Amino acid sequence: MNHMSVTIGTPLQSSAFKVLLLGSGELGKEVVISLQRLGVEVHAADRYDHAPAMQVAHYQYTLNMANPEELKQLIAQVKPHLIVPEIEAIATEVLVEIEASQTATIIPSAKAVNLTMNREGIRRLAAEELGLPTSAYRFADSLESFRAACDDIGYPNFVKPVMSSSGKGQSRVKSFAEVDTAWEYAQTGGRVNQGKVIVESQIDFDFEITLLTVRAKNAETGEIETQYCDPIGHRQDSGDYVESWQPQAMTAVALEEAKRISHKVTTALGGCGIFGVELFVKGDKVWFSEVSPRPHDTGLVTLASQYQSEFELHARAILGLPVNTTRHSIAASAVIYAGVDDTNLSFSGLNLALANPNTDLRLFGKPEGFKRRRMGVATARAETTDQARELAQHAADQVIVNQN
Repeated sequence: MNHMSVTIGTPLQSSAFKVLLLGSGELGKEVVISLQRLGVEVHAADRYDHAPAMQVAHYQYTLNMANPEELKQLIAQVKPHLIVPEIEAIATEVLVEIEASQTATIIPSAKAVNLTMNREGIRRLAAEELGLPTSAYRFADSLESFRAACDDIGYPNFVKPVMSSSGKGQSRVKSFAEVDTAWEYAQTGGRVNQGKVIVESQIDFDFEITLLTVRAKNAETGEIETQYCDPIGHRQDSGDYVESWQPQAMTAVALEEAKRISHKVTTALGGCGIFGVELFVKGDKVWFSEVSPRPHDTGLVTLASQYQSEFELHARAILGLPVNTTRHSIAASAVIYAGVDDTNLSFSGLNLALANPNTDLRLFGKPEGFKRRRMGVATARAETTDQARELAQHAADQVIVNQN
């Protein structure tokens, strides 16, 4: 029996096991808390000061992570055991180099981070290499080729920059008259403006889900095994999630197909950790949409629904520890937006938000708010997903954001 013992040292001492987080948003913050509980020394980096995960890490660094030199310098300085990218806007070529030289482990793998930062890489892998069902799609890198792609795919269609997150630069194009405007908008929304977009056909689906898929080592054999959380239903508004719930009811056939697709794509990406696989479902049919090689925003609901949240699952999996994806409750989450562009905000009505004993709140501590920036989330447990959604939304609505 290959019984490998996992050892973790003491933070801030020479035995420390060090994790470097690249991107320090609210999802990273929860991952840091989970790692801290297991005695890991955590280093958090982002492009701005006082990002949420920095507030709970041992060390914080502010830099442009898309700049290869700055990123290399940081990694040389920290000498981490694990590097955990939390966002897409990173100089991934540096991570590929680091992995090849075996100076640190990239979570889940340099290939995964490289392919998923770009919608083209992951779509071609899923559809062309793995043969998974997806919407019809074309890539375009100029207004001319974009007009042709839209006509080719037909209307309505969806346009997304190949490099963007949280719905930035995305639009739904209903007719040829809207094509040029959609191109302009996509050019402003990409993380790195390299002008390439994906045009996708509209799939007639009943609902979309996130299937949180965990690749973790078996305690006895050390072999990597794949486990799944119960499917999470979610509602998006212009590409950004506004509420999620777990479990999403679906047919046994569709659930098996969702697991088959998720297994195939996460196995191809490799490594250990949690993956947020987004899928469209209609009856027994399932289509692959996208995958993030890290905890997923819609998975914030697992803070209320599972014995181990997606963040604890991620922390355990990346440390080579066993995981438990069991759900104990029906739950929902609802996003709290800033609603204003300002800094130094305060939040009131918290007593009302938490009046029901089955509700909870996370306020992320972001130093600056924008109208559509997520500043927090409310979660709720109930007997049914409908009740949980209503309760979570009610709790979120009680939180008032104040300018000081």
